[in-house]
Amino acid sequence: MALKIYYDKDADLGRLEGKTVAILGYGSQGHAHALCLRDSGVEVVVGLRKDSESRPKAETAGLRVVTPDEAAHGGDVVMLTVPDEHAAAVYERDVAPQLQPGNYLAVAHGFNIHFGRIAPAKDINVFMVAPKGPGHTVRAHYEEGRGVPSLVAVERDPSGDTLQIALAYAKGIGAGRAGIIETNFREETETDLFGEQAVLCGGLTELMTAGYETLVEAGYAPEMAYFETIHEVKLIVDLIYEGGIANMRYSVSNTAEYGDLTRGPRIIDASVRERMREILREIQSGEFAREFIIENQTGGVSFNAKRRRAREHALESVGARLRGLMPWLAEKRLVDRSKN
Repeated sequence: MALKIYYDKDADLGRLEGKTVAILGYGSQGHAHALCLRDSGVEVVVGLRKDSESRPKAETAGLRVVTPDEAAHGGDVVMLTVPDEHAAAVYERDVAPQLQPGNYLAVAHGFNIHFGRIAPAKDINVFMVAPKGPGHTVRAHYEEGRGVPSLVAVERDPSGDTLQIALAYAKGIGAGRAGIIETNFREETETDLFGEQAVLCGGLTELMTAGYETLVEAGYAPEMAYFETIHEVKLIVDLIYEGGIANMRYSVSNTAEYGDLTRGPRIIDASVRERMREILREIQSGEFAREFIIENQTGGVSFNAKRRRAREHALESVGARLRGLMPWLAEKRLVDRSKN
């Protein structure tokens, strides 16, 4: 099936004129969606608990902030950007009782809809706008006049115009500048989870950590190990981002390219590929979703312990010390925890 890609010219922000978009949550995605839509001329309200630590940040940014149920009540389009593990409870408590026939329920990730944790009534339009990048990047690109490519999908369309509303929303956060790719909830959810686990987060961070530990165990300076296995990853990824893997190989030395082509397959071998297929099967079957939900329902003890051990790894302190020697890295931070 041919891939459908939409751009600014294919989306009409006028579709949102006279409508209020309620953004529930003000984390990485929530703050980006709210601010970009507001700056695109859309009427936005943010829904946060009265004791939310994010509430002062949203108010300082000049956004109208009310409680989640009030936001859902006043919103024609209700976007859930709360964490996946909390979304179903927020929906049942604050959103479902407020939705009216013909309203639009939106999500930034298909997890809860695809795995049946959220099941809206049949007279509610349901769509997804999922930027292919963290919210902090979405906001930074928008402010620079650029955009982050986003996925769009329609799950339910009783009003007959849900795709047009979704495209307008995506345009409002800058996605139309880069490309809005049409997909479905299953494909977005399963490929997104796999990418995060096997490559982008899980695979990459474990590879970097293992490389760092190998060099340090062999007696090399931790600072040298950090530079070679962590710091320089951005330089390589930037080349790939710009022009693909071939562009990176063109740019590095012959020594590096030969080592890449001859040693890389020894690291990522057939056994790694089989474990990747196993991870994909766990995602497709819903096993990962059930595990994640149960982990959070039982207090996240194991999850928080893993977080703590990762934060306490020596590479974090070594990295912080080295980044302190490069003050330009902090000049234009994507993540400013005091604001977003």
